[in-house]
Amino acid sequence: MYQAPEQWVAINKANLEVAMKFAAVALEGAERMLEVQIKVAKNAFADSAEAAQALAGIKDLQQLTTLKDNLAQPAIEKATAYAKSVYDVAANTQAEFGKLVEEQVSEYNKQVVAALDKMVKTAPAGSEVGIAALKSGIAAVNSAYDNLSKVAKQFTEATQSNLEAVAKQAVNGAKKAKKA
Repeated sequence: MYQAPEQWVAINKANLEVAMKFAAVALEGAERMLEVQIKVAKNAFADSAEAAQALAGIKDLQQLTTLKDNLAQPAIEKATAYAKSVYDVAANTQAEFGKLVEEQVSEYNKQVVAALDKMVKTAPAGSEVGIAALKSGIAAVNSAYDNLSKVAKQFTEATQSNLEAVAKQAVNGAKKAKKA
């Protein structure tokens, strides 16, 4: 099958646009991750300065014990919030990549079906069965891909739910330990 130069230019342009979309998603994800890191670093620095000042003002062992207890709970909560933030950024970026991949798979499938339809028109008699088999195979692959996508989305939702449950238990456990 001969491809005209205009078709090659269109294909290359489409591929470049797709690559740019993937790069934009990757950069946005990196930017969000960097924002989380900077925010956590600023907060950690402020907390460290505050803890150092509180530590400098301690006059007896009782105050030291109280300070330790007062610092432990927020630290656990902040570490849990940080882990959740990192996970959220990664999950959102992965979801955006997934959408792009789904779009590309869908577009590719449309192009393959269109090419097969073109071939049917110019194919010799008797080749309809082979082309129908190809279309059937493509439909089966698409169905399997859709099922895998659904399973991956369910897995992501379950993972996020489990992460939130673990974070809640960690915070509650630290609160109970502080009370005891």
